[in-house]
Amino acid sequence: MAEAVGRRKEVMVVLPGLMLAMVLAMLDNMIVGTAMPRIVGELGGLSHLSWVVTAYVLGTTVSTPIWGKIGDLYGRKTIFLISIVLFMIGSALCGMAGSSLLGGPDGGMAQLIAFRAIQGLGAGGLIVNVMAIIGDLVPPRERGQYQGVMAGVMSLAMIAGPLVGGFITDHLDWRWAFYVNLPVGAVALVLIVTNLRLPKLHNRVRIDWAGAILLSVSITAMVLITTWGGNQYAWGSWQILALAAVAVLTLAAFVLVERKAAEPIMPLQLFGNRNFTLISVIGFLLGFAMFGAINFLPLFQQTVQGASATNSGLLLLPMMGAAMVVSLFVGKAITSTGKYKIYPVIGGVGMAAGMGLLSTMDVTTPTWLTGVYIAVLGLGMGFLMQTTMLIAQNSVEQRDLGVASSASTFFRSIGGSFGVSLFGAIFNNHFLSELTGRFGPQEAERIATGGGRMDPAALAQMPAAQRTGLMESLATSISGVFWWAIAFAVVVPVLAAFIKEIPLRGADPVEAAPEGEPVTPAAK
Repeated sequence: MAEAVGRRKEVMVVLPGLMLAMVLAMLDNMIVGTAMPRIVGELGGLSHLSWVVTAYVLGTTVSTPIWGKIGDLYGRKTIFLISIVLFMIGSALCGMAGSSLLGGPDGGMAQLIAFRAIQGLGAGGLIVNVMAIIGDLVPPRERGQYQGVMAGVMSLAMIAGPLVGGFITDHLDWRWAFYVNLPVGAVALVLIVTNLRLPKLHNRVRIDWAGAILLSVSITAMVLITTWGGNQYAWGSWQILALAAVAVLTLAAFVLVERKAAEPIMPLQLFGNRNFTLISVIGFLLGFAMFGAINFLPLFQQTVQGASATNSGLLLLPMMGAAMVVSLFVGKAITSTGKYKIYPVIGGVGMAAGMGLLSTMDVTTPTWLTGVYIAVLGLGMGFLMQTTMLIAQNSVEQRDLGVASSASTFFRSIGGSFGVSLFGAIFNNHFLSELTGRFGPQEAERIATGGGRMDPAALAQMPAAQRTGLMESLATSISGVFWWAIAFAVVVPVLAAFIKEIPLRGADPVEAAPEGEPVTPAAK
């Protein structure tokens, strides 16, 4: 009992620093997204706008598995601090892009894209290390309640992002969308340096650089396929086919290298564990359905229901609030009972039900009813968000905790990338078909390719019949996206039913060492 109280006190001292690091990772994209119109207005380069997001996603996705493995080998505290510093350096450079210090606006967009990649490399280590550090400090039986708190912080960050971004855009220079990370990161650094006590590992094995490079190339090709496919290049174009070939070949080479590596970046034997494999696939489907479909909610709320950009962020509050409350409840329940198998099953059913309700939306759906539908979706997400991480971590030995954490994050991110791409293609095809039936092929092509603006001011100037037809086409197309999402969401509870409920370890997995006193891996 005294040991548990001491452990809880230690975790609560470290938790503020970990939560600030989590906020850094979650807030950034949402704040920057709100500021993008101002950034383009000053730096130009509208045609390269998507690369500002793509560069960050690439950096994050590529580095996530590598951060997890290096933390397992050499200790997490130093690696975590390096990732925070790298993120802060990237943020500072992004804020200076196109400034007089770096040669003025000419080439500013290219600078911003490069610096966003640096920022993404640091961000890849933030969430992974936060979850792995919680895993180091807390045994699985008690881990759920802390990961539930983390899920709550993530939900709040997703709500606050558009609001903070809107305030910065309206009242400050756009560069503060990046500079705001510096004081937050500095406080996180101080808290982590002064309060976090983890064993130092002495490990002489070499990092699997061949595996890291091959995995990075494969991930890069996959992310570019999801970014460019159906947008910049047709799905059957030689560019997309070449990227697919690169992704497949480098992934095959990665598997061969990992079989022989002394310390592989992603140990393949982990996939021989039924729970780890199932939860990895569930994470992919969760990202696929959730991020792919939710991406269209703001479009529906702003265009069909007439909400402002800031208010559309607030209208997601029922989803995030429900997810936060359920995550906290599930965390407490897992700690109390040690049972967890039922929660991903319930979460999958809830997510499918939410998608089903959202698929019924049309131009007559009131805002309050949309709020009810997304709250149901949020309930499903709350049962899944951190339970998947907990099961992944409980499926591996303590020495592979970082790999398990990074794999859980990685599969969810890759699933989200593919989901956004596939559902985007479905939406575009359905939308063009709807517009063609209403306005004819030429006008439909003009609207669908951006020749017609769909912001509230432009919609107000349209003839009533045209505006009604446009909004009905949008509503029908977005509902179609949610119909497709149901097909992927219903697989989640089916797979979760096959998870084997392995008792959660109750003993402290890591004995804290005095600061500066090394501990060998064997002593863990």
